[in-house]
Amino acid sequence: MATPPEPPASPLGHPSGEASRVPGWLRTSAAYAWRIIAVGIVVRFAFSVLGQFHRIAVAVFFGLVIAAVLRPVADALARFMPRPLAVAVALVGGIVLVLGALALVGEAVADQRSGLQREFVAGIDRIERQLEKPPFRLPADAFDDLQSRIGKLLSSHRSTLISTALSGASRLLEVLTVLALALFCAVFFTHSGQRQWQWLCEQLPEGPRHRVAVAGQAAWQTFTGYTHGILLVAATNAVLVGVALFVLGVPLAVPLALLEFVAAFIPLIGSPIALVIAAVVALASKGPLVALVVVALIVVIGQIEGHLLHPLVMSWAVRLHPVVVALAVVGGAVAAGVIGAVVAVPLVAVVWSVYQALRLPAGAPP
Repeated sequence: MATPPEPPASPLGHPSGEASRVPGWLRTSAAYAWRIIAVGIVVRFAFSVLGQFHRIAVAVFFGLVIAAVLRPVADALARFMPRPLAVAVALVGGIVLVLGALALVGEAVADQRSGLQREFVAGIDRIERQLEKPPFRLPADAFDDLQSRIGKLLSSHRSTLISTALSGASRLLEVLTVLALALFCAVFFTHSGQRQWQWLCEQLPEGPRHRVAVAGQAAWQTFTGYTHGILLVAATNAVLVGVALFVLGVPLAVPLALLEFVAAFIPLIGSPIALVIAAVVALASKGPLVALVVVALIVVIGQIEGHLLHPLVMSWAVRLHPVVVALAVVGGAVAAGVIGAVVAVPLVAVVWSVYQALRLPAGAPP
């Protein structure tokens, strides 16, 4: 009599009858789950290693930003002078421009310091009187001992303040080191960045060499387009804010305009935060009416930035949906603070442009 055949073994080594007791969707989910966990562990390890070198990454990023700004100037100057001299002139000119803007801000603050003290004291008195009226109805002596309370708070936390100041000094040293490294990288990126990229591509196998070159070209075009566009947005916002604050007679118009310029590099949230600070200054120095006008300015500039300037920037680089921009900014801020919020949008734009370039067939123009 023939022996009945044994049931086929399952991939896990159990008979198929036992394996059939586990639903198929659960076996598939488990197979995907452990693979996803393994990939997550590898990614987490990679990011923890990269996190040890985040200062170098930040320096390279800012070096690329400086190179994206200076390279058109250096290319134009290189038509009339040697390339190294053109790069040096462009770099020194940029440094002089930045230092000149900072000196202008310092001079404006020094000239208005005495007047600002009087205006702020009078403005705080006006705010206190407004808070004593309906609907707030705060008692008249609510702010009398505020100064003494602040003094006691500072004296009780003196050691904490000193340690914070020392920590701030060390952070300042780190910032200066990163800036120096960024300038060092920017010099070489501006002078011979294309040759460096070509050399890197030549070290790759012949098969992926063309695709990597296409991806790099798309990434650089997107990055430079975004950098030039965001500079246009920041400069436009700064001019609008500076002119409006000057017309309204708000003190520190130039420093607040420079703050708006810097804050515009954080899309969606940077400009409103800077303008809120301007509204607080206007409230303390000029009263609630001028502060309301500055608040209205926040709305107007936000509409101009969101519906005119940023679409123009994205058309130069890569069109990203506003939801993607918002998620990128928030995710970058959660992951790496202010630097993450600044880096997130250009990083997403570069990754998306590289993906689109690599989707093209081999040999097709990007």
